[in-house]
Amino acid sequence: MNPTPVSPVTVGIVGAGFISDIYLANLTTRFDNVRVVAVADLSVERAEARAAKYGIAAMTVDDLFADLGIELVVNLTVPAAHADVAMRAVAAGKSVYNEKPLTATREQGQALLALARDNGVFVGGAPDTFLGGALQTARKLIDDGAVGRPIAVNAIMYTHGHESWHPDPGFYYQPGAGPMFDMGPYYVTALVSLLGPIVRVVSSTGVGFAERIISSEPKFGETIHVNTPTHIAATLDFANGAIATLTTSFDVYDTVHSRLTIHGAEGSLQLPDPNTFGGTVSLLQPAAFLSRRDPLSVGRTPDDRADPNRVAAPRWEDVPLTHGYTDNSRGIGVADLARAIRDGSPARASGELACHVLDVMHATLESSDQNRHIAIASTVDRPDGMPAS
Repeated sequence: MNPTPVSPVTVGIVGAGFISDIYLANLTTRFDNVRVVAVADLSVERAEARAAKYGIAAMTVDDLFADLGIELVVNLTVPAAHADVAMRAVAAGKSVYNEKPLTATREQGQALLALARDNGVFVGGAPDTFLGGALQTARKLIDDGAVGRPIAVNAIMYTHGHESWHPDPGFYYQPGAGPMFDMGPYYVTALVSLLGPIVRVVSSTGVGFAERIISSEPKFGETIHVNTPTHIAATLDFANGAIATLTTSFDVYDTVHSRLTIHGAEGSLQLPDPNTFGGTVSLLQPAAFLSRRDPLSVGRTPDDRADPNRVAAPRWEDVPLTHGYTDNSRGIGVADLARAIRDGSPARASGELACHVLDVMHATLESSDQNRHIAIASTVDRPDGMPAS
């Protein structure tokens, strides 16, 4: 007996800016359980250009919300508009998936989730990079006990900001942005998906440069006045006992950056930039090397080589990825939310996860301002892992 086919979830995109191109490319070709029908933007010309490229309808924002045939709104507007657009979608009886961050404030995020529960619809939120092959491989290694009990994490995101390449970089240096709200969602979401919820935060923050000069076009030579911290060094305490150090910065010219390392009682994992879906996962397991006798290692003295108890030093080994989606797969979180809409099970890139991440990021700024630890009021279940294939 053949199973009853499940109809795709109909999707409308609000926001036709730069990031919409990869979402539309993936959502219109890669996922059978979604069907994009329309795109809307405050700029009619921009919406029409995207619609023509992908063979869908161009609508006004009001018309998209009024369309009873659209079940799920993907909100790709600027961060300041995330809450308003999402609330309108939910009030219209539609589920919504927001680009990061979920909303500007904790209160907005909580209100969005409450309204969605009242209206019986779903909320999801970016980033969905943690669903990619690299981080899901790491997730499986942790769950399988490859590094033992997680103890410590080191996470670093260093860059010198966006004024050298972004066409309109000013908003990155205003409240609600900065390196924590711009790139922090990738790191914090990855860590929560791997290790579970965060319970306490303490941090120090600073502004390395009070002004920035734009060197990109079309605003070359204009001055940006910085009004938000651009270097944040935080310590995150997890409910499972692990402790992470997370540094995000727009003040550093060059470094080995975007490094995420998890240390456990029985080994360590090096992970790629969590703003990507693929990359290299490396594993170090000292116990595995302690059992390997290596009396003929290069560089040993004759006495060393004669010692049968001498062992090889631990070393990192790359691990084959066990999961798919290793290219730019933005939109996989939307597809997973569509699955949840149809079968009623929890979404992985859920609104609850995005709201917890938002809570943690705000706490990193508040801790430094208030000169104290901040307890995290929200919590979330660690999302299910993706199936391996």
